[in-house]
Amino acid sequence: MRAVAVSVSVLSLVTLTALPLAAQQPERSIRRTIPIERGFARALQAGSRDSSGSPTSRYWQLTTDYVISARLEPATSTVTGSERITLKNPSPDTMKVVALRLYQNLFAPNVARSSPVAALTSGITVSSLVANGDTVTPEEDWRKSTVVLVKLAKPILPRATGSFDVSWSFQVPKVPEDVRGDRMGSWGTRLFQVAQWYPQIAVYDDLRGWNTDPYLGDAEFFNNFGSFDVKLDVPGGWLIGATGVLQNGDQVLTPRARQRLARAASSDSQIVVVGADERGAGKATAAGDRLIWHFTADSVGDFAWAASNEFVWDATRASIPGKGEIPINILYLPEHNRYRQTGAYARHALEYYSKLWMPYAWPAFTQVDGPEGGMEYPSLTFSGPGFGVTDHEIGHQWWPMMVGVNETWYGWMDEGFNQYMNELSGAAFRDITPRLNGMGQRYGHMAGTASEPPMMWDANYDGPMYSFVTYGKAPLMLSMLGGIVGDSAVQRAMSGYAEAWRFKHPSPWDYMFYLNHALNRDLGWFWNYWLFSTASVDNSITDVKSSGTQVTVTVRQDGDMPSPVVLDFTFAGSPPSVSGLTNATVSGNTVRVTYPVDVWFDGRRTFDATVRFGGQKITKVAVDPDGRFPDANVDDNVWPRAMAGGN
Repeated sequence: MRAVAVSVSVLSLVTLTALPLAAQQPERSIRRTIPIERGFARALQAGSRDSSGSPTSRYWQLTTDYVISARLEPATSTVTGSERITLKNPSPDTMKVVALRLYQNLFAPNVARSSPVAALTSGITVSSLVANGDTVTPEEDWRKSTVVLVKLAKPILPRATGSFDVSWSFQVPKVPEDVRGDRMGSWGTRLFQVAQWYPQIAVYDDLRGWNTDPYLGDAEFFNNFGSFDVKLDVPGGWLIGATGVLQNGDQVLTPRARQRLARAASSDSQIVVVGADERGAGKATAAGDRLIWHFTADSVGDFAWAASNEFVWDATRASIPGKGEIPINILYLPEHNRYRQTGAYARHALEYYSKLWMPYAWPAFTQVDGPEGGMEYPSLTFSGPGFGVTDHEIGHQWWPMMVGVNETWYGWMDEGFNQYMNELSGAAFRDITPRLNGMGQRYGHMAGTASEPPMMWDANYDGPMYSFVTYGKAPLMLSMLGGIVGDSAVQRAMSGYAEAWRFKHPSPWDYMFYLNHALNRDLGWFWNYWLFSTASVDNSITDVKSSGTQVTVTVRQDGDMPSPVVLDFTFAGSPPSVSGLTNATVSGNTVRVTYPVDVWFDGRRTFDATVRFGGQKITKVAVDPDGRFPDANVDDNVWPRAMAGGN
């Protein structure tokens, strides 16, 4: 094999060197189009998606509605439940199978996962399943995977409805109090966070059909939108925080708690609803050995909850544009008293993001304490008390909770966007300017690492750089985009994208095409290099020449990714007039001259920027002065070179 490989390499070299100079490739070939995968190409042909980036009249998606009854037994850490799922199929396809997600099997022995879990259980036991009136016998293999295909005796026809009745049980994983949980878990028998807890119909879409990616633990979820009607049976004295809105507060809460909730609804202060000294049935809750808490939620993709007999319950409010005041509920253990400041953090995040992107959708928000330090669900977060984690998890109410992206494949479309907006929100909370300058440039220091997959790689299999690709890279990408079109333009376009895909499932191609239209730019080159490659720009100034009033700056780009050429000329005194330079702006004693990315499209690696000034002395020239374009070595971005590093 080695001899063959050497022969091919030599032949290729001989063939290449034999080509006439004119036939050789340019120094670099700039791809200006967006690669289209087969699923999206089929959707384009069918008309369910198009190049506008907005949902078409033929766009469709499943709806799944759940009615669930469940019972928690704290002593055994067991949840037992039954549910009816109503599946509405608006697609043109006949469904002969359905994909059923059994997320609790992540905790079962011998199940594939990306990293060890904090606690093992026996997984979920499905005791009965009736699909469209026909009994399906659960198989032993169902314990070995987090997603199974169920054959239907009666297929679900296009634009028809199917029903599924399921009974099941599992043990909530027991997590030591000094160990982080895996998006849920229990602390002894006093606190339970319950998520990914019920058999769930997977997404079926126009791109890939049934979404059957296994849940491996790191990459997150992709869910259908629908409604939930959930009744939770817990011991008296136990408080519950959950997705949605409590429907029977008059049956499970004390009159005193209801009065305090009413007061919190008209106050910006954080008010104690149930205090640390109010414990047990008749004090923390209404009287009774067991109580059934009834929650409902509409237009949500999931439902989660937490329960404890030791929760302190605080409440405040947030003001949402077009909706008015909504309650914020904070439930936490009394020893974790830092949560007393969390209401103000939550209020800021809900109000800030409502103005930045689009109004928060639901009539309430709840944050709960527990083993999971930071995880999001519709109108609910499992979160620590600090500003950063509170702000981040609430940010997820926009993506993926309102804009239902496929987190399993494209985590950057929720985690990455969230990291970007967290920078904006944190700066607003501290009343400072967001630090977007320098972010895009930083990518140059890590671009092209052998273990880095492109952002369009399936995040379930991103390997050791999962966190960077999913969380860290998109803010750098949006920093560069802001350096091209302006940060406010990026944020307006993102807001429009959010509104267009509210309670729908955009793909990355929908996002790319939408921003192209919103920004009125052909950004195919930009998306190609950021999302489908690990390339960088690597700007440098290789020469500066003056001749009379004329100055020529030679800029080189050694990376495969192109960028506009942005040059700052700093003068010893007042800058000259730039009235004749349509691509120039003045700030203080600095003139900024910008050339579009198009200057690189002919394949060159060097560009001569020639300008005429009035003879004033230039003391400094800098390329990419705001640090928006990926660059591994910024020392060669400044002239005279001795100034590099002090910029």
